[in-house]
Amino acid sequence: MRWRYLIMGIVCMVMIANLQYGWTLFVLPLHNAHGWSIADIQVAFALFIALETWPTPIDGWIADTLGPDWGPRVVMGGGGVLVAIGWMIEAYAGTLSLLYLGAALAGIGAGAVYTTAVGNAAKWFRDRRGLAVGLTAAGFGAGTALTIIPIRLVMASAGYASALFWFGLIQGGIVLIVAQFIRAPRQGEAPVVSQVKVRQSVHNHSTREMLIKPVFWVMYLLFLLMAAGGLMATANLAAIARSYNVANVAVIAGASTLSVGLIFANVMNGVARPFFGWVSDHIGHSNTMAIAFALGAGAYFLMAQAGANPWGFILIAGMIFLCWGEIFSLFPAMCTDLFGPKYATTNLSCLYTAKGAAGFLVPLASLVVASTHNWNSVLYLTTVVNLIAVALVLLVLRPAETRYHAEEAAAELKAHPAE
Repeated sequence: MRWRYLIMGIVCMVMIANLQYGWTLFVLPLHNAHGWSIADIQVAFALFIALETWPTPIDGWIADTLGPDWGPRVVMGGGGVLVAIGWMIEAYAGTLSLLYLGAALAGIGAGAVYTTAVGNAAKWFRDRRGLAVGLTAAGFGAGTALTIIPIRLVMASAGYASALFWFGLIQGGIVLIVAQFIRAPRQGEAPVVSQVKVRQSVHNHSTREMLIKPVFWVMYLLFLLMAAGGLMATANLAAIARSYNVANVAVIAGASTLSVGLIFANVMNGVARPFFGWVSDHIGHSNTMAIAFALGAGAYFLMAQAGANPWGFILIAGMIFLCWGEIFSLFPAMCTDLFGPKYATTNLSCLYTAKGAAGFLVPLASLVVASTHNWNSVLYLTTVVNLIAVALVLLVLRPAETRYHAEEAAAELKAHPAE
């Protein structure tokens, strides 16, 4: 039964994926149609990311408060409606203000769907939490691969506005329908597992209790740093390809480097989430983070070195997304293991707001490129950020996690002394 609800959550995540990962396809058409600057258009993306994340604690609170039967249905169903309205507004926005309004509504809707689906997965699967959350997040990471070519075909034949309108309407409608069949586990319904390889808290921390724990804020900072680099890549992959003069180079059966690169990158983004989630279930979340962040640093550096080669661009884009997408399985799984499943949806929502803050760094990347006239400076910067993140995991997060578990064990011993 729990696998059925997990699959439904993944379907909903697939339906909202291209709101973020397909955005790069619409930037240049919007610029050509209205003459707006790229930096101004990317403010819409920053607003989407911010409102996809910052209101999610409210979404999580509503889902947890309404209970396992109605919470997910109401929050995710409402999110589907907002997604459809948002893209339909963006389709025919004649001013930047309307474009921003559409992005804001789509962001609020996507956040409601995302945080509830991930929270549900964390609640149902204590025994395979990293894998379950990773599979759910994979729907969001890889879902765009299914629509890249259809969107480009619709754009070529009917324009970007038609693509935004119809894909928004269809995807939002599917989310609304599927959400009505999803629920969270009732009391005692989630399988109890006697042994897990990753340490888990015996206490369900409320959001207020979680927010006073230093280990939460270390996780928040790391999430912010890693999300910033990945969002710069996802929002500007088309621009990066064009700057290296490989965007329209045919590589497979006439398909361009950009099309193949976007599909491969999104597939790898999806693969990363369950794969690294599964790894973390066996070797621990912080160890897995250190490995993935180090590989990510290498990927950003290699893009600056070999991105001008069509196949080099495709393969390295996939590597970047592989080493970035894992944050959306590792951080939620670690948060639930540390602070318990009872308030998981609300707690994960608070952590997820770090992505919203990171979104406001995306337009800064365009400004840096405008002054330097190349993307290498941004790629080198993200390389350094990844290396800093590795150091923070090893020197700060892992010791903070160890101290937290020691404090939990001491508190439990004090509350229940051995007879």
